[in-house]
Amino acid sequence: MISDWFRRHFSDPQVVILAVFLVVGFAVILLFGDMLAPVLASLVIAYMLEAMVRKFQSAGVPRFPAVLVVFLVFMFLLVAVIFGLLPLLSQQITQLVQELPSIIGKGQALLLQLPERYPNFISRAQVLELMGGIRGEVAEFGQYALSLSLSSVVSLITVLVYVVLLPFLVFFFLKDKEKIFGWLRGYYPESMELTSRVWVEVDRQIGNYVRGKFLEIAVVGVVTYITFAFLGMPFAMLLGVLVGLSVIVPYIGAAVVTVPVAAIAYFHWGWGSEFLWVMAAYGVIQGLDGNVLVPVLFSEVVDLHPIAIIVAILVFGGLWGFWGVFFAIPLATLVQAVLRAWPRRPRQGTIAPEEARIESAAFGEERRKESR
Repeated sequence: MISDWFRRHFSDPQVVILAVFLVVGFAVILLFGDMLAPVLASLVIAYMLEAMVRKFQSAGVPRFPAVLVVFLVFMFLLVAVIFGLLPLLSQQITQLVQELPSIIGKGQALLLQLPERYPNFISRAQVLELMGGIRGEVAEFGQYALSLSLSSVVSLITVLVYVVLLPFLVFFFLKDKEKIFGWLRGYYPESMELTSRVWVEVDRQIGNYVRGKFLEIAVVGVVTYITFAFLGMPFAMLLGVLVGLSVIVPYIGAAVVTVPVAAIAYFHWGWGSEFLWVMAAYGVIQGLDGNVLVPVLFSEVVDLHPIAIIVAILVFGGLWGFWGVFFAIPLATLVQAVLRAWPRRPRQGTIAPEEARIESAAFGEERRKESR
């Protein structure tokens, strides 16, 4: 049985080549992902910017000027994020940490009211036990933050390496794309039809998905920030970034980020019209994102069942952390494309495609004779 299965699936050299490429690719990422993180990040960014370069080339612009223009736009956005967005986020995070004891105190007062309102469901001892657990978690978080501050020198060096090395790599990946691919083709097997077919499908879907997801993050984050700032919501910039990043994880991200939005709104205003306005606006943003923005950006990209999406997020997120979560759907799309291209035994009761074509032609000829 095993030999029959192996012969059926791996008798075709094209399947063996595809399997080798997949195994080598995943092994390199698993074993050397940490060391090659700047290179992999630069590859992803260059891959996203390649679409803009192609648009310039289709308009008649030579490749090098097109690469130069796209790279300068990328550097402008990178500098704007580093010197414009990050200081504001750092300031709001510092303010939130300073107000955290007050928020915790209000939360404890709210919890102590629960045994009086619902004595049949919760007791004072349970509330005190819960508060003790919360204090323990807060203390652990403080120790973790202290450890991060102590290793700030190492983190600063890492950030500097990324800031200097990443743009350098992105530029040369874009500029010397043809040279790099020409060098790699010298090591390719002569026939790679199955691998090329899988790559064409994956390239179309992953490229559109990644570019669309970055656009979705930017649109949702900016709209959330403007809405919260207009309503007077504290930490509007920080919450806008959180809501924007929450779209990376479908279904789960929106549910998780609702907790800090509702908590900050409640502890700032309490139960009142301002709280209701903020939550209503947040609900409208999530509704427009799920029912308008996502269908427009990803109408022909993602054809995956919600269960497959959640399983991909859990598996790839567990393997590669944040980047595994971000690329969970593209990687699931890769798996889907490989499974579609992989040779399979026909199901019982089905016929081969060639036999089906001959049978269909014979049936059509018989129908034409009957009609005559």
